[in-house]
Amino acid sequence: MKTLLKLSARIDGLNHRVGHLVMWLVLAAVLISAGNAVVRKAFGTSSNAMLEVQWYLFAAVFMLGAAYAFLENAHVRIDAISSRFSAKTRNIIDILGILIFLLPFCYLLLTLSWPLVVQAFQSGEMSQNAGGLIRWPVYAILPIGIALLALQSLSELVKRIAFLTGAGPDSLAHGGHSAEEEELAREIAEYEAMEQQKQEPR
Repeated sequence: MKTLLKLSARIDGLNHRVGHLVMWLVLAAVLISAGNAVVRKAFGTSSNAMLEVQWYLFAAVFMLGAAYAFLENAHVRIDAISSRFSAKTRNIIDILGILIFLLPFCYLLLTLSWPLVVQAFQSGEMSQNAGGLIRWPVYAILPIGIALLALQSLSELVKRIAFLTGAGPDSLAHGGHSAEEEELAREIAEYEAMEQQKQEPR
């Protein structure tokens, strides 16, 4: 289990670095979008290539960021239901979900998307828009993102099993919408306590 946990930590580190890189892609997409809008309004012209770069960047943000979101437990959950379960039950549900749904889904998408990337690369497929870009880089984002998500799925699987066997902490204890709500409730309670102290007579 120690070896698997070390491998899990390396996968986590990889997707953590990718996730932080993706954050900069969001900024790049915003700047390119704003620049394209300014040029269009000021000079009455625009660039299909720059417009497609925005699409490529947004695709990269969502596909490459999926594994990082999984790492941070940021994907949408039905907290009203899952919060009622014990930590052990939540981890068992996650294990079943990863094995039955997520990993097979990743495998299916990888097997379907990779041939499209190869075909687009070999044919030199281009955008149909005037001045558009080549297609294979944006096609490649899908299998790369899915591969990262599959790796993170294996990492999360190891961590869930480690928790159930007593070899590791509960990785579901942090992140998620319920944790954010609890943090907000704590901050509100602290603020109200401070306000009450100010109003008390000295």
